[in-house]
Order: sequence, then C-alpha cells, then structure tokens
Amino acid sequence: MIYDLIAPIYDKVNGDVDYSAWADFIEEVIKREYQNGKPELVLDLGCGTGRMTLELAKRGYDMTGVDYSVEMLDIARENAEQAGLSDRMLWLCQDITEFELYGTVDVTVSCLDTLNHLTEPSELSRCLSLVHNYLVPDGLFIFDVNGKYKFEKLYGNESYVIEDEGSFCVWQNYYNEKSRLCDFYITLFEETNDGLYERYDEEQRERMYTLRSLKKLLKDNGFEFIGAYSNFNFGEGSDDNERIYLAARCIKN
Repeated sequence: MIYDLIAPIYDKVNGDVDYSAWADFIEEVIKREYQNGKPELVLDLGCGTGRMTLELAKRGYDMTGVDYSVEMLDIARENAEQAGLSDRMLWLCQDITEFELYGTVDVTVSCLDTLNHLTEPSELSRCLSLVHNYLVPDGLFIFDVNGKYKFEKLYGNESYVIEDEGSFCVWQNYYNEKSRLCDFYITLFEETNDGLYERYDEEQRERMYTLRSLKKLLKDNGFEFIGAYSNFNFGEGSDDNERIYLAARCIKN
C-alpha cells in the first residue's frame, strides 16, 4: 500500500497546509450549525498521520481517527504521545467504506480530499451511509474535495518529484476529463540499511465529483446540505475551485 510507504514524508508533502486555520473553519461551522450544545465526540475519517485529529483534540474534543494505513496511524500515535494527548484519542485501522465505531459521534470531519479516493459513486454512497449511521441526529459532516480546477490544471498530465532523506518519489498524473478520473503512477525509491535502494511501484486513482452529484449523494443518504465554500472565509464554492469545503447535517426521523 503506497500510503504505508510514503507515510514518513506525507507531512512534508502537505507542509503548506494550515491545519490551525482549517480547524478554525471547522469550529466556526460547528458554532453556526450545530444545534445540540457543544459537541464532544468527533470522528476524523481518513485521518492519515493525525494532524487534524491532534489539532481538534487540542481544542477539547475527544477524537476517533480512522485510516486504512497502518504506517500512517503509527505516526499519528507517536504524534499524539509526544503532544500528551493520547488519552483523547482512539485510532482505528479500517476502510472508510466499511468502518465500525463503538457508538455515535457528534461531528465527523474528513480532510485533504479523502473522499476523492472513493472512485465509484457506490463507494462514496456506502461511506456516507456509515457516516450518517454513526452521527447523532442533527450531527454535522464537514469535509472537502478536490475541485475541477485542481484536476484539470494542477493534476492534469503533470509529474512531481518528492525527495526526503532516504527516499525519492516520482508522481505522474493522467486526468481523463470525460470520465473525471485521474490516475496517479507512483514510483518510490527507499534506502535500505546497506545503502542500496528498493523500488516500489503503485497506481492510485481519484474521481472529480461535481457539487451537483455530491448534493444528490448526501440527500440520498439522509443528509441536509448546508453549504459549499471556496475558502475558510465562507466564500461561495463552485466546481471551478481548486478545493471545495462542504458541510451537511444528519437528518434522522
């Protein structure tokens, strides 16, 4: 699994992400839209190395982080221990289309285009159904997706090189505008103890979801659409944004 392999350099790749500002945005959505007092239990779906999980834990929430990568979760645990926040964390190694929790949560978040990795609408629908199942009535789902601009202009048919001590990663993209699928061909060279390098090759895929399709999937799985935003200042979101931030409310009869 490529995310196990790139886990040590994952945070470097996303070094420009302002998790504090993102958490401020999440808390402002909660302040505006959460109707059941102050939420306590928050699920971070596709938590990776736990950067957002930790940021929200620092703000007083009891966090559950779900991710399919063992290596990512190992780094998340280490970060939580170093921050003295292990007692506020529960880490679960699970597929986000099949996850199981021990009870309900007040808010679910999913950051850094996790849902784009669900390349079939049926997969995304299963994930949304589970999110709905484990949210309390009127609980919130706050997430983001990569928008059309990112797929066409930044992913496109571009290639990227990521270097770190002991590793070298080449990332080649191919985007099909008709299918809305982007294929990533990833080659990682990792240094071994004897100074030689081992090569790993992996293919990944993301789908570009339109706002219209996301609204329908949310509605079909019991959510009320709240809004789509282009930035943390609540600018109006559209398909032409690089990243779209969305919020929805869990409706239960």
